Amino acid sequence: MEYFGIDLGCAIGSLRNGKFPEKDCLLPLISKVLGYCIVAASTTVKLPQILKILKHGSVRGLSMLAFEMEVVGYTIALAYCLHKGLPFSAYGELAFLLIQGIILVAIIYHYSQPLGTLTWIRALLYCAIAPTILAGQMDPMLFEALYASQHAIFFCARVPQIWENFKNKSTGELSFLTCFMNSAGSIVRVFTSIQEKAPSSVILGSVIGIITNGTILSQIIIYRKPQVKKDKKVK
Repeated sequence: MEYFGIDLGCAIGSLRNGKFPEKDCLLPLISKVLGYCIVAASTTVKLPQILKILKHGSVRGLSMLAFEMEVVGYTIALAYCLHKGLPFSAYGELAFLLIQGIILVAIIYHYSQPLGTLTWIRALLYCAIAPTILAGQMDPMLFEALYASQHAIFFCARVPQIWENFKNKSTGELSFLTCFMNSAGSIVRVFTSIQEKAPSSVILGSVIGIITNGTILSQIIIYRKPQVKKDKKVK
């Protein structure tokens, strides 16, 4: 009995016999379910950040370069997982994160007018190269090297934002909910990647995500300004 790649046969069989499913049966099942939960959650993970920017009409405290590099990292990671033929439950969130990341960068561009020449060059280069990367139309050795570099890209994508937060002692318009979901997703993805027997490089990417996203999340908590209570008027 299999649905969306999830084998329910062994678990249902054990329960029918009045037994709790064995570890070898239960862990892969949990991994698949969690994998699809991550994919489902990823469809809206950046929505709080997008809505916060639109609500305030500001990108105060956000590092444009950080979000641009994040899009590049998602593109490389998605292309690699497609090329390796991993199950959709192991990487599906990357497709949704990439789409939302591109929308987020476009919104940041909109509120950062006028854009500099280097920004336009970076955007045009991405539009020219990204289709080739996603199609996997490159030398296998180059593809492996490119994927290896995406860990450094994701790390460097977070560093400018972490530094911006530290320098300003504020996280500006960063969304707590988006950062929290990113951190939680990275933690769960380590477990699912191990169960799916994903390459160690994929697991390493999730570990880096835990460290960097966790750092930004802690900054949001530390730099959050306490709400000033208004004095009650005496009648």
